[in-house]
Amino acid sequence: MAPQGKVYRGSVKDFQGFDANQDAEALYNAMKGFGSDKEAILDLITSRSNKQRVEICQAYKSLYGKDLIADLKYELTGKFERLIVSLMRPPAYGDAKEIKDAISGVGTDEKCLIEILASRTNQEIHDLVAAYKDAYGKDLEADIVGDTSGHFKKMLVVLLQGAREEDDVVSEDLVEQDAKDLLEAGELKWGTDEAQFIYILGRRSRQHLRLVFDEYLKIAGKPIERSIRGELSGDFEKLMLAVVKCIRSKAEYFAERLYKAMKGLGTRDNTLIRIMVSRSEIDMLDIREVFRTKYEKSLYNMIKEDTSGEYKKALLKLCGGDDDAAGEFFPEAAQVAYRMWELSAVKVELRGTVQPAGDFNDDGDAQVLRKAMKGLGTDEGAIIEVVTKRSNAQRQQILKAYKAHYGRDLMADLKSELSGSLAKLILGLMLTPAQYDAKQLRKAVEGAGTDESVLIEIMATRNNQEIRAINEAYQEAYHKSLEDDLSSDTSGHFKRILVSLALGNRDEGPENLTQAHEDAKVVAETLKLADVSSNDSSDSLETRFLSILCTRSYPHLRRVFQEFIKMTNHDVEHAIKKRMSGDVRDAFVAIVRSVKNKPAFFADKLYKSMKGAGTDERTLTRIMISRSEIDLFNIRGEFIDLFDKSLHHMIEKDTSGDYRKALLALCGGED
Repeated sequence: MAPQGKVYRGSVKDFQGFDANQDAEALYNAMKGFGSDKEAILDLITSRSNKQRVEICQAYKSLYGKDLIADLKYELTGKFERLIVSLMRPPAYGDAKEIKDAISGVGTDEKCLIEILASRTNQEIHDLVAAYKDAYGKDLEADIVGDTSGHFKKMLVVLLQGAREEDDVVSEDLVEQDAKDLLEAGELKWGTDEAQFIYILGRRSRQHLRLVFDEYLKIAGKPIERSIRGELSGDFEKLMLAVVKCIRSKAEYFAERLYKAMKGLGTRDNTLIRIMVSRSEIDMLDIREVFRTKYEKSLYNMIKEDTSGEYKKALLKLCGGDDDAAGEFFPEAAQVAYRMWELSAVKVELRGTVQPAGDFNDDGDAQVLRKAMKGLGTDEGAIIEVVTKRSNAQRQQILKAYKAHYGRDLMADLKSELSGSLAKLILGLMLTPAQYDAKQLRKAVEGAGTDESVLIEIMATRNNQEIRAINEAYQEAYHKSLEDDLSSDTSGHFKRILVSLALGNRDEGPENLTQAHEDAKVVAETLKLADVSSNDSSDSLETRFLSILCTRSYPHLRRVFQEFIKMTNHDVEHAIKKRMSGDVRDAFVAIVRSVKNKPAFFADKLYKSMKGAGTDERTLTRIMISRSEIDLFNIRGEFIDLFDKSLHHMIEKDTSGDYRKALLALCGGED
């Protein structure tokens, strides 16, 4: 049952017309004789609540004098047996069994300990401790202390007390103090005061900590997760990150755990079973919706693709439905989306990874480059060292010094001496940002076919000043206006979006709350999520929608999208993906993502350029060049937050030779 005043968010409910004796008899018959009717077993057990399954166990014992769990273990095998037997245990005993397995034998399954202890409520922890004592006759805290060490052990012991504050009344002064204490315990301290992290993250209420995390972002200029990654290490770091994620949104935490359990080769079945069982009567509906929103596919379909047989059928029953077909958007996903828009409004300092070189000498650099290209062979290392360690303004000075000193065109010399991906990277770095963007846009529209993804990436993410500079550079280089080329090479609403963005006329003022509410109504009506009783025609609504996304300021659009969530219980990005298609959808999604978190937008594009077989070197090169002096440092932070691996590591793994060396120099460090 859901707590009073709360809507039930589990996927498994009490079975109507339940009869424990009848179900016990059905299970007995399904296991009687040679073989067993696995379909009948899974259908029955997955459609009963845990409380009802416990009653079935008792009825089975009364009717047949046998232990139902023992019979199920005997009749079933493998993953299917583990799943069905796990469903038969009360939640606290299920957690106790998982922890016992995690610390028994050689080695410890730290991930299991982290998942359970970081995510359970005080009452669930108290029930777990009692169940462990009852089932194994041992003290859980003593067993965990004996099997773990260091700060990881200390934090586990704190969590095991089940003493997290539960008061919803929050003191603003204490929020500010805790945020300040965390900053001083980590980022501002030589070494790290782990005890402060343990005390605050282990004891404070969820509501309080959410506000602490928001305040921390304001004063530190980075999310608490990034500081934890920088200041802590090993299992302690993983535990603290899990605690933070569960404080923010348990549904999002479990959606991520499920995704990682199934992505790539092989399936982490123990994790998959544990989460599907333990959350089936708590928040599976929320997990499903966050999963679909975050990974753009339903949990149902991922289970379907990644598992087989009766095991798959049972998991799908616990999942409870396919959200790709349903199209609903649940409150938890809306809350996660709303919180992301709130965080996006916090001012964060943008930092590039390439800074102007100190003691810069343009003539000396010109001589180094000439020497690197003179005679037989080319010293690519020397070229990389100079070009990647100078700002773009300094590179422009080097071009002039080279011409003055040698009467030669440095760009032409570099083009003749370098080749392949390295040549494209180095030559791109020697152009001004506006010249480089103009060249990329020209390539995207000339010849057969149009590279819409490049048009979208550049036009949706550049500010007014950058757009105007691109227009000038385009006219100077190609003697044509960018607007004319975009108009002749695209069509329909997509053309209107690009031409509007190419004007560089986006408002630059603050939000207007009254206007934001009206704009949110237009967005909702255009996406057919609200009846605004508007007299506008469909064409008029689409024109206003386009104008809102292409001309309103970023602060204003953030408020519009928050108002949209409050109005419709949908996230605007999710709604656009659901109701639009093709290049128009991709362009609007890029604008929304850029407004929400531009570094995260580029981190996602970089990840996609390198994941899987082959590398999209054009995208990789373009982003590394264009963001190196703007926000590549921030992109690195978002990259590791989103994908649990560093940009540096992925470049190192996915590229080679001098091209890799130059990219890593631009990347600027390992996170």
